[in-house]
Amino acid sequence: MKYSLLDLAPIPEGSGARQAIANSVGLSQFAEAQGYNRHWLAEHHNMPGIASSATSVMIGHIAGATSRIRVGSGGVMLPNHSPLVIAEQFGTLAEIHGDRIDLGLGRAPGTDMETARALRRNMSQQDTFPQDVLELMAYLGPVEDGQRLRAIPGADTNVPIWILGSSLYGAQLAAHLGLPYAFASHFAPEMLEEAGEVYRRTFHPSEHLDKPHFMVAMNVFAAETEDEAKYLQSSAILGFAALRSGTPGPLPRPVARLEDHLQPNWIAAAQTRFTVSAIGSEEMVKRQTADILERYQPDEVMVNAQIWDHEARLKSVGIAAKVLRELGAEGSF
Repeated sequence: MKYSLLDLAPIPEGSGARQAIANSVGLSQFAEAQGYNRHWLAEHHNMPGIASSATSVMIGHIAGATSRIRVGSGGVMLPNHSPLVIAEQFGTLAEIHGDRIDLGLGRAPGTDMETARALRRNMSQQDTFPQDVLELMAYLGPVEDGQRLRAIPGADTNVPIWILGSSLYGAQLAAHLGLPYAFASHFAPEMLEEAGEVYRRTFHPSEHLDKPHFMVAMNVFAAETEDEAKYLQSSAILGFAALRSGTPGPLPRPVARLEDHLQPNWIAAAQTRFTVSAIGSEEMVKRQTADILERYQPDEVMVNAQIWDHEARLKSVGIAAKVLRELGAEGSF
């Protein structure tokens, strides 16, 4: 089992996108030194608190600032794009950075519907995600005899493709295509157990993968004490409440007492999003992480850390790496 890192390039309250991008570079360099296997960036649009909307640009920037860690998308929201364009973008990244690029694909828009219309120009009512995935895989694979339409760069780069999801749909598609599957349990944990079972039970070996590879995303808020860790987590809870109430903004500063800033129903709703999480001191995080590993038996763990203070985020990411290695995960040193 390896451990990896998810990054939304959060824009902290009181800062801007330039600092968020610089923070992501520093985070990746630190994660590489800590043995993380991958650093994935997520595509979201029209979000004042997220600086990774131009996901392939961010991937190239971070891959150029690191030397060993794999860098990829967690994920590209494929319905927003032409498969050919994504093949060209990630084919170009692969030609520049070699076999360090991952392409995780999601089916959701990653934004509100008004923004989705602005991205896509022509909205289709049909779900063409499976066909789009197959088309993209063909562009990145070997050129067939007589093939007129090619991704240049892209053809024959065989950039590894992952299916991302938070329901049984992605699990079934990944199993059918014989692809690795990453579950978004850091914000949508409800169907994690069932999705993992379905994916593993129905998996078909392919030229890409001979056995299932199931990644579980989890939140880690680690600090010296439990109180400090909960203080760090308050930013993510406030951010969740703002997003769900239709007023998204930069990642909020942490607060000592959530009840002074949110109604109890919002706090309760937010807490249901963090059931696949480890929060507290190093010892507490280790115990909670061990429970998650025992219950879900992932082939890989992806750590998410939406923390306002960059230095506190690095510290949490470092504790998470140490704990995971102590629990048997393999570092990519």
